[in-house]
Amino acid sequence: MAELNCQFVRPDGLLFEGPVASCVLVTESGELGVWPGHDSEIVHLGDGIVRLNLREQDGGGVDKVIVSGGYAEIGGDKVIVLADHARKVGDIEPDVVRRTRQKAMDARDEYPEGDNRRAYYDNKIKWCNLLLKHADDK
Repeated sequence: MAELNCQFVRPDGLLFEGPVASCVLVTESGELGVWPGHDSEIVHLGDGIVRLNLREQDGGGVDKVIVSGGYAEIGGDKVIVLADHARKVGDIEPDVVRRTRQKAMDARDEYPEGDNRRAYYDNKIKWCNLLLKHADDK
């Protein structure tokens, strides 16, 4: 049976690498299923869950990864995901995420409205909210 070689990278390093049966990417325009032999294309990732459908010989099942932004390059039997933010759903610790979000909100609020430095914290808060939204999607 054909397989899809998947490489999943985030800014701090490699999150996943190996063969999968297929995957479902979350793009700016909706979900995109990718199977071996898929035509070549590059897609812009959106915010949500990417599902890596594991091969039967590897135990089957689905690995879910929350992403926010980035790109995926698809070509034949290979998909490379370059995510701005990515975390496996099973690795989310809601209490840690809530504390991180609160610290980001406090730091953001030290800057006046219209200050460009608030954007960094707004992005961090958005990422925390996305993690919390999907924390129970295991």
